[in-house]
Amino acid sequence: MKNIRKIMVAFDLSEYSKEAVRYASELAGDLKAELLVVNVINQRDVDAVARIAKEYTNITVDKYIEIQQKDRTDEMQKVIAESGYSRLAVRMVFRVGVPFLELVQAVKDEGADLMVMGTKGRSKLAGVLFGTTAEKMFRRCPVPLLSIRPKN
Repeated sequence: MKNIRKIMVAFDLSEYSKEAVRYASELAGDLKAELLVVNVINQRDVDAVARIAKEYTNITVDKYIEIQQKDRTDEMQKVIAESGYSRLAVRMVFRVGVPFLELVQAVKDEGADLMVMGTKGRSKLAGVLFGTTAEKMFRRCPVPLLSIRPKN
C-alpha cells in the first residue's frame, strides 16, 4: 500500500465540505501528511460576472476572483482552526473552471495521494440535472477518493 503523504480535500463552503475538511485534517494529522485544501471558483459564476462587467464599470472578473479567494481563504482558515489541527502543514489551492475537471487536474498537478470530499455540495439543483461533482470525481479521480457522508 502506498504511503499517504499528501491529502487533498475539496472545499466548496458547504456544510458537507466543512465536514470533509475536518476529517481530512484529522487524517493528515494522524498520518503526518501535508493537507491541500482546494477550492474551485466555478467558471459558470465567472462567466456571469463577465456578462455583468460589460454593463457596469465597478466590477471586473479579476476583482470578483480576488474577493472570492479572500473570502474563501478566511472560511478555510476558520474551518481548519476549528478542527483542532492548526499545526498541520496546510496549503490552499484555488482554481477557476469546471469543478470536477479542475479537481482532477489539481490532484495530478499537486501529486496528491488521496482525495477527500463530501458527497453533496452547494449546487443541489445542478446535481439533479447534470450529476454531482462527487459522482464525476468517482469516475475520473486518478487516486483513491474518500467520501465523507453527512452525520445523521
